[in-house]
Amino acid sequence: MNLVNYEAEESVLGSVLLEGTLFSNLTVTEEQFASQKHKLIFRAMQQAAQKQQTIDLVTVTTNLKEAIKQVGGTTYLLKLAESVPSTESLVHYERLLFEAYRHRKSRELAVEYATKPSDAGLKKLIASLQTYQEVGMEKQETDNTDCLKEISNMIFTGEGASAGLPTSYTDFDNMTGGLQPGELIIIAARPSVGKTAFALNIAAGHCRNQGMSSFFSLEMGKKQLLQRLISAEATIYNQKWRSLMFSEQDYATAIHAVGEISNWKLSIQEHNRTISDIRASLRKTTHDYPDVKHLAIIDYLQLITPNTQRQRCDLEIGEITRELKLLALELNIPIVLLSQLSRSVEQRPDKRPIMSDLRESGNIEQDADVIAFLYRDDYYDREAENKNSLEVILAKQRNGPTGIVELAFFKEFGRFQNLINNGMSEKYQEA
Repeated sequence: MNLVNYEAEESVLGSVLLEGTLFSNLTVTEEQFASQKHKLIFRAMQQAAQKQQTIDLVTVTTNLKEAIKQVGGTTYLLKLAESVPSTESLVHYERLLFEAYRHRKSRELAVEYATKPSDAGLKKLIASLQTYQEVGMEKQETDNTDCLKEISNMIFTGEGASAGLPTSYTDFDNMTGGLQPGELIIIAARPSVGKTAFALNIAAGHCRNQGMSSFFSLEMGKKQLLQRLISAEATIYNQKWRSLMFSEQDYATAIHAVGEISNWKLSIQEHNRTISDIRASLRKTTHDYPDVKHLAIIDYLQLITPNTQRQRCDLEIGEITRELKLLALELNIPIVLLSQLSRSVEQRPDKRPIMSDLRESGNIEQDADVIAFLYRDDYYDREAENKNSLEVILAKQRNGPTGIVELAFFKEFGRFQNLINNGMSEKYQEA
């Protein structure tokens, strides 16, 4: 295992000294050089680039100032430039440099863990190893010609227009095209409005369509969630689980629902609480069932344990949403992430949520492809006329319209349905 590759570092720097414009093509950073003098040279090149100077022996020497002695003087810089047979191999040199960096950092982390092992240390080790493993790894980009052929075929055949997973809620699917693979979808509301019930209904609908739903519950246990699923499927009052006073009809419909649910590809996980745990679980699931359409649902954002503890909550939230967005892209699956809203919504006459009501909203807005809020009139007004009506407010959709979808919500069963007179809601509006 090569922990340090000075030759690769020399070749990267030498290539840039020979052809300064190559610096803008580099993906390596100062940290990834093992040699201190190579770090200094790279920093001097970076300073020249920031000043929009031509990167050559003169500008690098000038930016090094007194540090030129620490790197071996202009003689060493000349040696670097002369040691490179061809700049065409720069990508190869970078790849070798990254490889040594990954091995070096992995060894440091392993030694640190071995010195003081603990459960927390193990989680940190796994998360950090995953992060470093991906440093400098090449991503195979699709050729433009291939993409243009696919687009042309879509136009001609009308096929492949949307690969979204249907939710069974007609208006919502018409506006979004379903839950799109690779997208991070935020569903937010105040406590007890119906976030978990809505997510369970979406998971159930996907399972009925022969898909696989992975439901990560950070708040409720598996047994409680399954009881809520049975209530929604069998239209049994949720409160009956407290008294267990079931009628014969309840028993018959519940047993039928249990039979249906037992055949679903549904995974409810209550112990995976970190991004690393969730990532590992979803990677395994998608690997074990490659021919099944996958959907991930996480309940909810503010209870996820970040891989790295930050001093500010907004930075932790930002790290979590970025990781989940990248995971959705990597696995090419939709990830539905539930989120709490701040109390600020309570201070306004119109209680319908807006973007700023999201806790640490800046980071969430940036990473999410779709942001939807759930709103019920009767949550704030017990005398409201539409007690079984819930609004899904599509406040952001990166690739589609925004607007409001109305659904029927029978909260006593935790069940959502399309409105009886289906069709596009009158409140539907183009972005």
